[in-house]
Amino acid sequence: MNALDNFLFGVYPYIALAIFLLGSLLRFDRDQYTWKSDSSQMLKAGQLRWGSNLFHIGVLFLFFGHTVGMLTPHFVYEHFISAGNKQLMAMISGGLAGLAGFIGVTILLHRRLTEPRIRINSKTSDIVLLVLLWLQLALGLATVPLSGQHLDGSMMMKLAGWAQHIVTFQPGAVELLSEAGFIFKLHMFLGMSIFVIFPFTRLVHVWSGFASVGYLFRPYQVVRARRLNVPAGNNMPPRPDARV
Repeated sequence: MNALDNFLFGVYPYIALAIFLLGSLLRFDRDQYTWKSDSSQMLKAGQLRWGSNLFHIGVLFLFFGHTVGMLTPHFVYEHFISAGNKQLMAMISGGLAGLAGFIGVTILLHRRLTEPRIRINSKTSDIVLLVLLWLQLALGLATVPLSGQHLDGSMMMKLAGWAQHIVTFQPGAVELLSEAGFIFKLHMFLGMSIFVIFPFTRLVHVWSGFASVGYLFRPYQVVRARRLNVPAGNNMPPRPDARV
């Protein structure tokens, strides 16, 4: 492993994670009015429904699939499914989800570049973000046939081992990628780079989506009428008041 590999896959993950967390916190603290998805639906609904739904369904499945698949130790599931079968399942489900997300982001990118009103009201970061997501999904789809060359699950185990070594601060993470191909490494690097730009784009609204789950567990709001003390001789009816 050369110095570039050591930096990109041994140091850069921690830089990306630090920028992702601290940048999101600072933006929420300093620029809450910019904390939104900046939807262009009011300008033109058009292709938005198909593009947005396909993109979000595909990307959310891929996000949770990558998180669980990469960070779950092998001993947790080895009694239920082999590494090879797990990789085959990941190739099929991830390939379908990746294809849905790729079609969706292609529609969204085409819409943003070809519709004059949307293009004028788009920020540079909006277009750059969509291009990066398009490339990332394309690279992800490109890894599917490459994974087919390692149906025993060996490469998947090494990639998962790298991720687990990184999040648990264990040494030797970079060495696990010695046999990983260029497409795998480029896919991983671009994925980490998306976390770097996350706090500076509309992606921050993802935090709000996860935070909304808290509404399922918040207590009920109690709203009831309260009579006011009305002085004698005042014929005005009491005004209902609400207390939360």
